[in-house]
Amino acid sequence: MLTITSISTVPYEVRSTFLFISVLELAVGFLTNAFIFLVNFWDIVKRQPLNNCDRVLLCLSINRLFLHGLLFLSALQLTHFQKMKEPLNRSYQAIIMLWMIANQANLWLATCLSLLYCSKLIRFSHTFLIRLARWVSRKISQMLLGIILSSSICTIICVSDFISRLHFTVTTVLFVNNNTRLNWQITDLNLFYSFIFCYLWSVPPFLLFLVSSWMLTVSLGRHMRTMKVHTRDTRDPSLQAHIKALKSLVSFFCFFVMSFCAALISMPLLFLWRNKIGVLVCVGIMAACPSGHAAILISGNAKLRRAVTTVLLWAQSSLKVRADRKADPRTLC
Repeated sequence: MLTITSISTVPYEVRSTFLFISVLELAVGFLTNAFIFLVNFWDIVKRQPLNNCDRVLLCLSINRLFLHGLLFLSALQLTHFQKMKEPLNRSYQAIIMLWMIANQANLWLATCLSLLYCSKLIRFSHTFLIRLARWVSRKISQMLLGIILSSSICTIICVSDFISRLHFTVTTVLFVNNNTRLNWQITDLNLFYSFIFCYLWSVPPFLLFLVSSWMLTVSLGRHMRTMKVHTRDTRDPSLQAHIKALKSLVSFFCFFVMSFCAALISMPLLFLWRNKIGVLVCVGIMAACPSGHAAILISGNAKLRRAVTTVLLWAQSSLKVRADRKADPRTLC
């Protein structure tokens, strides 16, 4: 016999701990992604041209700042406003829909980054692949513009459709083992369908991401075999570029799978079982993924590493100047 425990109330200690973790994740996420954004935006202010990789990172950082904000709002809704025994309120439904669109754009941007790595690092021998790599390098700006426009259009369509069907309620009765009856009440059935549609629409970019990552792995293996035959130098620039690109792509794959599983598990916890603690754990996992990948992107990008070093040196010198002023007796007068 199937038994499902509904946890609609959360102890104060659990809510406080979750809010502390959410604030910490928000701070780390904003710090890492805002850093990527400011470094690249400062180059725009100085009228220095951005390369294709910097453009993708700039769009990724903006998207993830938006993602972190939505996930933090979701955490506030769950801990203070949304009661699990009641239908989902309007604001929480809007947050979920906007998160789905932003998460979809995040996957497309990561796919653009993987395609860009392939076009720059892999030495193709087939004519078609060479032309395709050149086309990707030339059209990366148009790809980014298309992602931004499509995300904006989807946001407008989904929000307008969401508002027009806001009061639509469907109750589905499920029978398990001919005895146990579960009442599955969804305030807006379109919300659930939108979730399914978004993840089905994630299949094409995810397949492109997997194919490009696999091609980069094959290229790395071929390059290492060539190095073993001709040279023993492990500091080859091409080898280091392959490793850094693969580290970025593999980390995104791991974080995306974690976020996908957490989002997938959160749906029945939210709509069917009404388990608030389970939903809180899933939201916490989803919020940790964008900031983790941003930190890896910073460590693998030479310009961002130089910017980190500059900031740390400036902070160190500022602290030293303050310490010298406090130690100087003339400054006490």
